[in-house]
Order: sequence, then C-alpha cells, then structure tokens
Amino acid sequence: TLHPPQRQKSEAAYVPTSLTYLSPLKATMRSISAAAFATLLSLGSVSAFVPVGLGRPSAASAAGCAGLQMALDYNDPAVAEEFAKVQTMEYDDVADEMLQQGIPVPPTMSDMDAKLMLVELRIRNKGAGGGAGGEKKRPTKFGSKFEEAVWTKPAFEEFFNGIKATGDHNKENVVKEYVNTPDVATQRYGKDYKRLLRDTEAALTAPPPVKSATLQFSGFPANMGSDACKMTLEALGPIADFECGESEDFPVLVGKVTFEDIETAKKAVAQYDGMDMGMGSAIEMRSV
Repeated sequence: TLHPPQRQKSEAAYVPTSLTYLSPLKATMRSISAAAFATLLSLGSVSAFVPVGLGRPSAASAAGCAGLQMALDYNDPAVAEEFAKVQTMEYDDVADEMLQQGIPVPPTMSDMDAKLMLVELRIRNKGAGGGAGGEKKRPTKFGSKFEEAVWTKPAFEEFFNGIKATGDHNKENVVKEYVNTPDVATQRYGKDYKRLLRDTEAALTAPPPVKSATLQFSGFPANMGSDACKMTLEALGPIADFECGESEDFPVLVGKVTFEDIETAKKAVAQYDGMDMGMGSAIEMRSV
C-alpha cells in the first residue's frame, strides 16, 4: 500500500526538543550550522557556541565543521523566553536586528539558524548564556558608532542600559539604528518613537558627569609630553596630583589628574572632553 509522503513541519513551527519533553534538570544542546558559527566567530560573538568537550575553536576549524553544538540550555527560562519571542519573527526582521548590532546574516543561512543565532546574541547581550564573565576590555577599534558611543559617552551608556533593563528590544534596536544612521532612523521611526529619539540625542550630547576632583584622561598628543600636558590642565586651576604616560595602542597621552576642587574638574571636562586633537580619537576625560 502506497502512503503519501508526510509533510514536514515548517521551520517557523519548530520547537527545540528540550522545551517539549526533556527533564528541566538536563542541559540541552542544539546544533547550528557552520555558517552561523563562522559568522559569529569572525565577529567575536561566539561566547556560547563551543563544541562540547572542546576548547574555543579556530576560524579555520569552524569552517570545516558540518555541525557544531550550541551550549545554550533551552530549559533555562531566560533562553526559552527569548526563543519563543524570536520564533515568531520573520526572517527579514531577524536579519535587520542582527545587522543593527553589526552582524550580517549570510544569505545562505537557513531561517532557523538565523533565529538561533539571534537568540544567542540576545542572551549574550544580557550577560547570560555561558559567557566568560569579568570586566570587559575596551576595544582598540570600534566596529560601529553605537559601540563607540557606549564606550566613550557615560551618559549614553547609562541611558541605554536603562532601556535594556526594561527588556524592550524594539526600543533597543531603534536607539542603535539612530546612533549608527540617524537620518535613516529618523525617517523610519520619527513618528512612532519621537520622544525616544529625542532622549537618545540628549544622552549622546550630554557632558560626562563629574563626581569628584579626580579625572582620568586620554587623547592629548604624545609629542606634547607630560609636562606640557600638566601645564595645559593647570591653566584651569591648581592641581593636587598628576600622573601621565603614553598609550600602548595610540600615540596619545593617558593619565589621571586630581584638581584641588571639583569645580575645576568640571571646567576641564567642559573644555577638553570630546575635543579632536587630530590623533584619530577625541580627548576623553572621565570622573573617577
């Protein structure tokens, strides 16, 4: 007796097996294509994608793997919640969200692999999913205007962290797109997110908060020398302590200055923070 071929379930309706019948106490792994892994690896975004029993793979080995294990536990309520949100998204929306964070989705990647990659990225951004912990090191080169703003503008970092805390991914993406491409974002979201865009701009242009008379600084040209740098800052007011040296990454001076009062520190931030000295990066002055 001939039987008609059974229709396969669509990817949009796929649910990880661990969500349906595996014990909540058992960690569950999900295979992801080598294309997805290689994409994340090349962008330094594979904190949760590690083959079981192995160390962190190289890009070369990733390209040759037919299937790698993604160490995300779908019994974890946070992971399951993110997957449920992503599962209902259209492929174009998934690709757009990934692109806003500087990660393009390869055209050959399947719908499900793209969704799994987005789940991993969202979990990693929340500080979960098996990441390596510890203090993040500032990159020597920024991959986007958004990344630069997070690292160089304390008021914006605080503002964006507040949005992340609400769990509103739509607002997160609108802010990221506005920082990277303000004209495009204003055209797309100017009506529905007018207040959010206004608050984002205010956070981007807000001066760094000054909470003490001590400031960490970077960006003055290295050929200026520490003595000239001290004299420049001392012109604003008396200095109680001063440390200065040359950066290992750029030909600029980095150091710490303590003024005799907080008002002088505020003047220093107002006058020099963000000033372009033609050295590839602006001067930064942060309160300590």
